[in-house]
Amino acid sequence: MHTSQEGIDLIKHFEGCETKAYQCSADVWTIGYGHTFCVKEGDKITEEEAEALLKEDLCDFEEHVDRLVTVSLNQDQFDALVSWTFNLGPTNLKESTLLRKLNEGHYDDVPAEMARWNRAGGEVLEGLKRRRKAEGALWQGLEWRDA
Repeated sequence: MHTSQEGIDLIKHFEGCETKAYQCSADVWTIGYGHTFCVKEGDKITEEEAEALLKEDLCDFEEHVDRLVTVSLNQDQFDALVSWTFNLGPTNLKESTLLRKLNEGHYDDVPAEMARWNRAGGEVLEGLKRRRKAEGALWQGLEWRDA
């Protein structure tokens, strides 16, 4: 399964596009739409390069979701989970109560489990609260822009 345009739009909305490397709230060097691999201070890219990096990155996160989730997902659920994993990393997905509950078939528990992951550097961040709410809405097939 691949991330739909709706899922990509959600990720882009919350990641934003930065063409110059910066340190995110978790002090990780980041560029483009949340790209972190081999990014260092002073790096610069174009918006076109940011789009290409996002597409490459999404393939990796889609593979993690496909491999770790053992139950069937609809497109909205897949998109929401890829966004969550894109933001938090595959290790957090692998070790999460969210994944355990999902793989046990508790689909309705997923939005609340997503919402628990709203901290960076030990602090609750409003931006992460909004993102988790949007991902939870998309998971449920609702309009995430209204969340």
